[in-house]
Amino acid sequence: MSNTTSYSHLDIDERGIAWLTLDRPEVHNAFDDALIRELNDHLDRLHEAAERDEVRTVVLGSEGKHFSAGADLNWMKRMVDYSFEDNLSDSRELSRLMHRLDTLPCPTLCRVQGAAYGGAVGLAACCDIVVASEAARFCLSEVRIGLSPAVISPYVQRAIGERQLRRYALTAEVIDVSTAQMLGLVHEVTAKDDLGERIESLIDTLLATSPQASRATKALLAEVARERDSDTTRERCCQVISELRVSREGQEGLAAFFDKRSPRWKPVQNTNKEPR
Repeated sequence: MSNTTSYSHLDIDERGIAWLTLDRPEVHNAFDDALIRELNDHLDRLHEAAERDEVRTVVLGSEGKHFSAGADLNWMKRMVDYSFEDNLSDSRELSRLMHRLDTLPCPTLCRVQGAAYGGAVGLAACCDIVVASEAARFCLSEVRIGLSPAVISPYVQRAIGERQLRRYALTAEVIDVSTAQMLGLVHEVTAKDDLGERIESLIDTLLATSPQASRATKALLAEVARERDSDTTRERCCQVISELRVSREGQEGLAAFFDKRSPRWKPVQNTNKEPR
């Protein structure tokens, strides 16, 4: 099942794994307004599909040598003549992209090979798990050309912390993959040839978990991050675990544990259809 466009494509396999892929290798998967628009369309479909239990996990990746080189040069040339209102409209579309990726209900994996510059660092920061090859490198390069990583900054700061973001957003230093892992932007580093195999292994791990519990946990963690310790947060945590314990999947998971067998989770729905 696929939805192929000029700059990206979305494929959902029979397991309910959605493969969202940047496909502009000739320009190292650089961003422009058309790619951002396409990705927003894909993410809108994925939100709907995940809510209908048609998608269990989303894998964000790209074709070619590099994950993404950041902003497209031709797009930046056009921006020179943009008005403030035009730039604001463009920025809001990029902001929507980051927010929609960040708030997908299901787990998200990011597969990074080669360079991830500018807005691509934001894409990685918005995913739940980031696996990068040994050749990967990252850079918040915007200040070199008189700009700022403004739109992606909330997500990158959450990933690496305020203190580290101050350094790398202001220096535009290239961050090697070992440093990126130390900072918390990358979870795992693997050899380039093993990247696909490691992603598949993580998919298997995620598929072994309860779909309902995964969605509930991801939503709860976002709430806890916004307000870490309050009466409201503590009560919400109690409600979530209580709801899961009495749910069908919660009961199945507990029964499977005591019976020493694998749980029988609900299969994905309508996987023979393109996300609407």
